[in-house]
Amino acid sequence: MPLTSLSKSTYYYQPHERKQKISDKKLLTIILKIKKHNLGYGYLRVTDQLHRLGHKINHKRVQRIMHQNHISGRIYNLRAGKYDSSKGPQGKKAKNKFHRKFKTDRPYQKIVTDVSEFRYGNMSMNERIYISPYKDLCGGAIIGFSISDHPNTEFVMEGLKQVIDKRPNLNYRMTIHSDQGIQYQSNKYRNKLKRAKIFQSMSRRGNCHDNAAMESFFHTMKVEMYFNQHYQTKEKLIKAIKKYLRYYNFERIRHTLKGKTPMEYWNLALEKYI
Repeated sequence: MPLTSLSKSTYYYQPHERKQKISDKKLLTIILKIKKHNLGYGYLRVTDQLHRLGHKINHKRVQRIMHQNHISGRIYNLRAGKYDSSKGPQGKKAKNKFHRKFKTDRPYQKIVTDVSEFRYGNMSMNERIYISPYKDLCGGAIIGFSISDHPNTEFVMEGLKQVIDKRPNLNYRMTIHSDQGIQYQSNKYRNKLKRAKIFQSMSRRGNCHDNAAMESFFHTMKVEMYFNQHYQTKEKLIKAIKKYLRYYNFERIRHTLKGKTPMEYWNLALEKYI
């Protein structure tokens, strides 16, 4: 419809409505709705979302309202900072054998692992534990894991031992892929792999996409059982982690696995090779 066919009142209605000043009370209600679905948003990203909704609000006003109402935008940074295991003395690195080829139909052929931290209790006290899962890329089942207060070599080797002990005799070799963490570069870890006739593979330095299969698991896990919860004690957090791992393996169906759980898919695949 051409503009000339619109009445003057209709033409000016929408611009007039947009110029109406929204009250702090109403703006607070909208901000709370945004934060409910986006816990990690700070005032700048809240402002961006308000703009997308058609509210042209200055970021300083959003910052003031959030500050006055004790709305924090640092939940993700405070509770789940990225654990960096590459600091400290370096050992021997392995070549990247996966090259982001994360698919396989053979159990125990391609395994990925990493370490992630989870915080609990008083956040200012930096109370945390670490988890080291081993994920089989055939179906995505977690076939070994360990939890510890200290992310040392013994800690990551506990989950590795579970994988090795359960592995049946197969006519193909296993490859375990990780980042360049000092635990994975240690002689103790590398020798364990050699004795078990397991190939070692590592991501390139500073390239998280090389271990995206493991990173995606941590993201899913934290979104579903961690980001929206506060665990007051270490015991409660460990219990929740173990409960989630059981749920992830045995109850959480995946569309890409044709409606099966990771462990259902993994066990059916394993039957073909043993």
